[in-house]
Amino acid sequence: MTDLKSVVKSAVEVVSEAGAFITTESKSFNASSVQMKGFNDLVSYVDKTSELMITKGLSSIIRDSGFILEEKTSTVQSDSEWKWIVDPLDGTTNFVHGVPCYCISVGLMKAHEMMAGIVFELNLKEMFTAFKGGGTFKNGERVRVSDTPILSESLIATGFPYNNFGKTEQYMKIFDHCMRNTHGLRRLGSAAVDLAYVACGRFDAFYEYGLNAWDVSAGSILVSEAGGKVSDFKGTDDFVFGREILATNGKVHDEFNKVTAKSFGYS
Repeated sequence: MTDLKSVVKSAVEVVSEAGAFITTESKSFNASSVQMKGFNDLVSYVDKTSELMITKGLSSIIRDSGFILEEKTSTVQSDSEWKWIVDPLDGTTNFVHGVPCYCISVGLMKAHEMMAGIVFELNLKEMFTAFKGGGTFKNGERVRVSDTPILSESLIATGFPYNNFGKTEQYMKIFDHCMRNTHGLRRLGSAAVDLAYVACGRFDAFYEYGLNAWDVSAGSILVSEAGGKVSDFKGTDDFVFGREILATNGKVHDEFNKVTAKSFGYS
């Protein structure tokens, strides 16, 4: 039987080493080294080196584990029962422009179930960790979602689409509702950080579409283990690979889910 607590402890050491590398590189980073994977989709040697470091370190923690990697720097199996889902630098655009909000995100999935997650926000040096049944922690101390009871009293996080504009009209319906009916909206530029902040009660909810598994896998279990709720815009559990996510403190979930479902034509 896999000891998830020990797995997370070992993975934190790997993530910490990659985080130290990114922090060092941020002090002398030259934007001329940036490459374009696609429209508004940036990558640099920092992302790629971080991913290689993380992949190498995680490979020895669970035997024969597979990987789902954002930058695809390694040719590793992805059909294993246990899979690491890695974003080596979530918030690359922030990093490139010197905006202090970016992180490493590492999720661990068994079959189709999230088992553990780590989000390391590098600027505040906040290490968020969780494993199934074990709760959520920030730098070793237990955290929980907020107690905000209704959407009108909530602070909401979101992300703007940067190359997938096919559902902009539907997205803006949610945006408009939140502008008019909540304490406000924030866009930090890192979905993994947004989810970690829902988990520790800084945000009451987060929603976004067009995301990939490496953006949300780790953060989703942080939220659920902190007492929150995660779904797609329909209210089902297809949020890791379904490219829609709604994560809340649980108390405002049903109210907010009615907004997302209606805006996207699901109800």
